[in-house]
Amino acid sequence: MAGVDIDVKYVAHLARLALSPEEEQKIGAQLASVLEYIEKLKEVDVSGVEPTAHAFPLVNVTRPDEVRHGLTNEEALRNAPAQSNGLFLVPKIVE
Repeated sequence: MAGVDIDVKYVAHLARLALSPEEEQKIGAQLASVLEYIEKLKEVDVSGVEPTAHAFPLVNVTRPDEVRHGLTNEEALRNAPAQSNGLFLVPKIVE
């Protein structure tokens, strides 16, 4: 378990985390548990399983890209608080 303690300190250092010795022990035990589970998963025969990026297939749910009529200039400016010459007027924010 000493290797796990060193890894916890190293990762905490990389993440700029200050862990107390108690936190290092707790996280080290959790990390050891995760690594043990990964070792169990390595025993599973996956030779007939295709690699995938997601557990469930994803379907593109976007609409087709079709040209449609948009707002006219007058419609776009109808509720504008300030306008001039067919343009929106906005407060100046850069001097």
